[in-house]
Formats: sequence, structure tokens, C-alpha cells
Amino acid sequence: MVTTETIIAMKKKQEKIVCLTAYDYPCARILDESGIDIILVGDSAANVFAGEKYTLPITMEEMLYHAKVVSRAVENGLVIADMPFLSYQTSIRDAIYNAGRFLKVGACGVKLEGGAPIVETIKRLVDLGIPVMGHIGLTPQSIHKFGGYKLQGKTEEEGARLIKDAELLESAGCFSLVLEKIPSRLAKKITEAISIPTIGIGAGSDCDGQILVLHDILGLFENFTPKFVKKYAHIGDEIRRAVHQFKDEVKKGIYPDEKHSF
Repeated sequence: MVTTETIIAMKKKQEKIVCLTAYDYPCARILDESGIDIILVGDSAANVFAGEKYTLPITMEEMLYHAKVVSRAVENGLVIADMPFLSYQTSIRDAIYNAGRFLKVGACGVKLEGGAPIVETIKRLVDLGIPVMGHIGLTPQSIHKFGGYKLQGKTEEEGARLIKDAELLESAGCFSLVLEKIPSRLAKKITEAISIPTIGIGAGSDCDGQILVLHDILGLFENFTPKFVKKYAHIGDEIRRAVHQFKDEVKKGIYPDEKHSF
């Protein structure tokens, strides 16, 4: 069974860490059976599951439901739940309560977005025994601040700030750190500067691991495709084919036949 200690040890052994998102029982089961190290119950469910433009609208109750069904499916991987917008920014007390709720439904830890401003919150969570994954670079909950899904850390000043944030999050007790949409050279610097694993998404090949959204790599989410996404299948097309065949067979009276009747 994968634990936070397993993930930290993988960096020391230079073993790449593989992460994917999941929001439901069947997909989480497949990911776990496939040996995925970290299964993230991402607030990206707001986009690829619920059709929202941003991650901001998803609620604690909705995230708790996704975390519960994913945790029920996973026996080996490490389940981490995204803390949604306003579930931890309002106070340390709120962060403790909401993070604890994720653990109560089966998650093994939580992920928080941000650097220096949330260091004290992370310290308190870790002190209380709640594992925390950090997340810097493009943080989707701050999308209105950035003015879109833009590359972060482009200037020397921005890069220095992100390196400092990474060091602060390590000191606060994070067991790993997501680096999203930053230049590869900067991701390499951060990875070399800290002892905890970095998990890249649009951050190049020098990170200790990689994460993508499951619906993106399967071709199920078609609203837009970021540059860093590689589609490993086109399940959406296969679903359309099956649905059209079913519709056609029902219309023509082909289904159900004797084999599929009692």
C-alpha cells in the first residue's frame, strides 16, 4: 500500500511517481488496479465532471462525495483530496475541520493551493497528523488573479518567488508538491532545491513525478486541451459509437433479441 513515506522514498530512489485524477468508483478502481501511485480527487471535477468553466464553484459537500466513492474503490494507491475554494482560506480552524472531513470519508491526505500565505495553515494541519500536498505555479483557484490559465514563473523575480514558496512548503511539512504550468528549467531548479517530491503538470520532465486529469488523457473532456496534455485514448468517440449503435438497434427492433431476453 502506498503511503506518504512511500512517495518521499521514491524521490530518494529516483523512481518516478505516477498520479492521475479520479472522481468516481469505476475509474478509481481501474487506476488502482493499474498501479497508479497517487489518485487525486481533484477539484477539476468542477470542469470535467460538472461542466463548470472554473474550479471555484465546487463545494465541500460535492468534493466529499467524490472523495468518499474514490476512497471506497482504492486499496493500494494513496488517495489525496483537493480542498476546494474557501474551505481553507477563511481560517486555520476551517482548514482543520474541512481537511479532517476528507480523512473521515477515506482520503489519506489533502492538497492545498498556494505558497507563503498558507504556510501556517499547512503547519497546523501537519502537526495534527493530516498529510498535505502543496501546489504552486498556476493555481486554478486563483485564476481571476492570473487573468487566465497562463504560464507562471516566466521572469527571474517570479521564479525566485516560486523557489522560495517551494522551500517554505517543504519546511511547513508538505510531503510532496505539485508544480503546474511553469517553465521546465524552473521546475528542475525547484526539484533540485527541495527534498520532497515534485509532481509536474505542464512543468517538464525533470519533476519527480507527473499528474494529469484522467478525462483529458482519455479524450473524454473536449472543451479544450492544454499543450501539456497527451491523449492516450479517444474514449469519447467510442462512447458515441456505442450509443449510436444502441439507438439504431432499438429503432430497428434489433435489440433486445432472444439472447438478451428472458
